[in-house]
Amino acid sequence: VQLQASGGGLVQPGGSLRLSCKASGMNFAISVMAWYRQAPGMQRELVANITSSGITNYADSVKGRFTISRDNARRLVHLQMNSLSPEDTAVYYCNTNWGRTYWGKGTLVTVSS
Repeated sequence: VQLQASGGGLVQPGGSLRLSCKASGMNFAISVMAWYRQAPGMQRELVANITSSGITNYADSVKGRFTISRDNARRLVHLQMNSLSPEDTAVYYCNTNWGRTYWGKGTLVTVSS
């Protein structure tokens, strides 16, 4: 299983970014996909996840600002992040469970003016 995340970068407060994760090596269409993040000095935390049928779940801190979606045909999971604040600065990781837990390499999101 390989998870390749992209889309991170530097954005000003109030701005938007879209992260993408390309998955391979497992049956993507039936897999629950998730985004986690880890800020400096903090534990890794769940941001959002999406089931095979499209049911979504969000951390309270991102509800109403972030949207997770999936494209089963292209084996992609996206995280649209709007109204970003400095508190969203973190390395964002794509995640799935296929026999065991798999993590992508992570993509850095920095929110700063």
